[in-house]
Amino acid sequence: MPGKIEHTVVVGGSSGIGLATARKLLGSGMKVTITGRSQDKLTSAWKSLGGAAEKAAFDASKPDEVRHFFGELGPFDHLVLAASGGKGLGPFETLDLSDIAGGVDEKVRPQLSCLQAALPTLNRSGSVTFISAVSAQLSAPGVAGIAAVNGMLLTVVPILAVELKPLRVNVVAPGVIDTPWWDFLAEDQRQAVFSEYAGKTPVGRIGRAEDVAGAIAFLVSNGFMTGQVLTCDGGLRFAA
Repeated sequence: MPGKIEHTVVVGGSSGIGLATARKLLGSGMKVTITGRSQDKLTSAWKSLGGAAEKAAFDASKPDEVRHFFGELGPFDHLVLAASGGKGLGPFETLDLSDIAGGVDEKVRPQLSCLQAALPTLNRSGSVTFISAVSAQLSAPGVAGIAAVNGMLLTVVPILAVELKPLRVNVVAPGVIDTPWWDFLAEDQRQAVFSEYAGKTPVGRIGRAEDVAGAIAFLVSNGFMTGQVLTCDGGLRFAA
């Protein structure tokens, strides 16, 4: 008798790490649902997956939309939280501290809100994987604000792993990854940043979304991993 096909929901699955994760999990035989704010981006992502995934457009920063989605979804097995944000970058001396609150609103609160809304139907033998960032582990100038935001996710994971047991709760902390997150920079600026970080990183390159997707897929599939921070940064935190 064939085994049950597990179902993973990737919140923020319309681009970057979320989309790469959806592709990786589909390739392993899972059922996958991707979500995103933009219907157009979501449709483009869905097409790039060959129409193999389910899709749903909603704004993870709006609690009513989050509750509606998970209330209609039905039982599922794994939750990947790829909702992202970029507020809080810059020298601390001139940092607008309201950017930290903005970072919480665009990244931390949506990820926590999705998990909370998912709990009634999320398989307690399954898993949750948050996506933070290595900025929370660096001692590098200019990242204090965004590190404060991402550090919240690193801090809460072991607590939730104990409180929500046997549900497995983990977090991936990516390094510098070539994704649309960097689109706020002009192409020449982005390539200069990538070149600089590649030179600092022990593996000699920046990351690809597929690198992080592999780390996420490992946490989803490994039933003995919980409460862990899995840093996928090419060793950047040791050198920056």
